[in-house]
Amino acid sequence: MERAAQGADGGGGSNSSSRSSSRATSAGSSPSCSLAGRGVSSRSAAAGLGGGGSRSSPGSVAASPSGGGGRRREPALEGVLSKYTNLLQGWQNRYFVLDFEAGILQYFVNEQSKHQKPRGALSLSGAIVSLSDEAPHMLVVYSANGEMYKLRAADAKEKQFWVTQLRACAKYHMETNSKMMNQVEGQQKNLVHAIESLPGSGPLTALDQDLLLLKATSAATLSCLGECLSLLQQSVHHVSQPSHKPGASENILGWHGPKSHSTEQLKNGTLGSLPSASANITWAILPNSAEDEQTLQPEPEPNLGPELVLSEDEKSDTEDKEETELGVMEDQRSVILHLISQLKLGMDLTKVVLPTFILEKRSLLEMYADFMAHPDLLLAITAGATPEERVICFVEYYLTAFHEGRKGALAKKPYNPIIGETFHCSWEVPKDRVKPKRTAPHSPASHEHPMTDDPSKSYKLRFVAEQVSHHPPISCFYCECKEKRLCVNTHVWTKSKFMGMSVGVSMIGEGVLRLLEHGEEYVFTLPSAYARSILTIPWVELGGKVSISCAKTGYSATVTFHTKPFYGGKVHRVTAEVKHNPTNTIVCKAHGEWNGTLEFTYNNGETKVIDTTTLPVYPKKIRPLEKQGPMESRNLWREVTRYLRLGDVDAATEQKRCLEEKQRVEERKRENLRTPWQPKYFIQEGDGWVYFNPL
Repeated sequence: MERAAQGADGGGGSNSSSRSSSRATSAGSSPSCSLAGRGVSSRSAAAGLGGGGSRSSPGSVAASPSGGGGRRREPALEGVLSKYTNLLQGWQNRYFVLDFEAGILQYFVNEQSKHQKPRGALSLSGAIVSLSDEAPHMLVVYSANGEMYKLRAADAKEKQFWVTQLRACAKYHMETNSKMMNQVEGQQKNLVHAIESLPGSGPLTALDQDLLLLKATSAATLSCLGECLSLLQQSVHHVSQPSHKPGASENILGWHGPKSHSTEQLKNGTLGSLPSASANITWAILPNSAEDEQTLQPEPEPNLGPELVLSEDEKSDTEDKEETELGVMEDQRSVILHLISQLKLGMDLTKVVLPTFILEKRSLLEMYADFMAHPDLLLAITAGATPEERVICFVEYYLTAFHEGRKGALAKKPYNPIIGETFHCSWEVPKDRVKPKRTAPHSPASHEHPMTDDPSKSYKLRFVAEQVSHHPPISCFYCECKEKRLCVNTHVWTKSKFMGMSVGVSMIGEGVLRLLEHGEEYVFTLPSAYARSILTIPWVELGGKVSISCAKTGYSATVTFHTKPFYGGKVHRVTAEVKHNPTNTIVCKAHGEWNGTLEFTYNNGETKVIDTTTLPVYPKKIRPLEKQGPMESRNLWREVTRYLRLGDVDAATEQKRCLEEKQRVEERKRENLRTPWQPKYFIQEGDGWVYFNPL
């Protein structure tokens, strides 16, 4: 946004910094009515605002009611400041107008054009105004939406004057928003109380569909407004740390406002089954339940050790690849509405057992395997001739991995794996398909990979995943190719948050790609995921900034998954930048959609386009159910999956309830014996987990 705003400055103005003609004017007056127009010089006007006597003082910036007709209009501040545009054009003089009433800082090419459309504008509510020693008499305005203005005044006194007025304006509008938020919250509480006070029977009840929708949407709207207010308040608190950027664990924020009675009931576990239009579907609230529907089947003895998985037993996967449901059915909507009306923004969904009808017919462990659907790109990383080429190949693979991991655009929730659950599979990749993507010749678009019947002409890529922890819910997966001397070890902790009309899932943890032939390790993180529009046709988007780094070579990459703005903008956008840190050189940039077309630009001027929808997909090979162990994902969830395919939600719910009951029995048994869980395939090392027998 900064580049876009600065790019509008393309012409006009001087490149030199000149004295700012700051002056206060009546917010609704013409230039002839300004203080300067009345014979008061710019410097005198500024001094008058900064001092006492009969002139306007800085205290007048704070709004105060007038004696008669409403709130008094506050003076605006305007004048010339130098604004940093870009590296080519540097600093340029621009005419700035601070509209205190609107809380907006606007700028124009010059004073004569101030009645035209401004070249740019910043909202100051929640903005940070700080001093900078980057250039003489410099100040920086950080808007709450992430936009930034770098400005220079004529001297130190004028710089401080602008800073004082800008900060006062930002503070005033922040406090005004807080007061408005308190009023809105009170009105929403009254609405909820009125609905909940309705009788349980009769022509209009508390469970009326329209009233539930009104109750849910009002709660979600209040929550979203509260989140915005919280973000603005945080920006004010971090005024002394303008460079602060939220980390991965801070991506999903909550508003810590007063909690409603119904929310406390939900979090304390005192609210039982929620009524539904279809009587047999309930959202059980379990005070000691597992993460979502996390369950525990009676598991094999922990000391049995790793199982031997025979590759000759594995067959090409024939499971359905798409989730065909069109969204939430009408008889299920009241269940979701009732739950949403009880939740609070930022609430951890650990104690909420989600209804069966929103589940995807696969485990989260299998979903991680589906992210490996382009193994040829993964193996091609080792074929890179230089460290630069290898890191770029990894970034290309990383950006193309997420598309195939989703079963269509519909947002459904995978089964949360239970402790001790495992998933095994493998891929066979023809050797002639493994080459650096940057130099690979263009092949015809095909969504299926060419098969080969000769194992000696293929690389074997093996995958194993395991749920190693219950609280917190930690999944681990390991993937290796012995012929290419490549392996990936990853541990992920998922944390779900309610966000109004959407649900956010933070992916906490990291993975390590090891290229043993080159002695290189690439450490990477994962983005957050969001399920949007959960009342209609839910859809998934990714968000957040992730990193990829190799300590040995000094190369690193930053990948940003952009969430869709509230107004306008594209969905599923992603940008990436690969840098050689010792020389501070950017060697590759990428932009596009993670589920569509990606364009890569290299430092030698070459470009390349990858369409993720036409990349060949290598189906995983997996053993049939009759040869799987009782704790392997598809065998464990087979009955739930079968009934979901048949559309029998009640039967699927009952099967899931049986698993949950077995979980509670086994968990109590371990607690009584004080026996910690011992995973089969992964060992804890510090805060991470590693495969027991890596390459």
